[in-house]
Amino acid sequence: MGGLSLPHLIVLALVVLILFGRGRISDMMGDFGKGIKSFKEGMADENNRPVTPPPSQLPQAAPPPADPAAQPVQSENQWPKV
Repeated sequence: MGGLSLPHLIVLALVVLILFGRGRISDMMGDFGKGIKSFKEGMADENNRPVTPPPSQLPQAAPPPADPAAQPVQSENQWPKV
């Protein structure tokens, strides 16, 4: 009980064949195969790509020295009261 036996699978295959037709099933399987091929090519491309470290591990350039005269001065009345 609860399992699919061979007669159940045959009836299910016939119903699917009647609903979709032979041509549509072959089109879907062709598209499925193309998708798998594209996936494999993408995985191969990723494996062949040169390894670069993540941005957090790249050497950072030193920030330019801050010029205190060029920065605006904020007074107390510009900040909202909490």
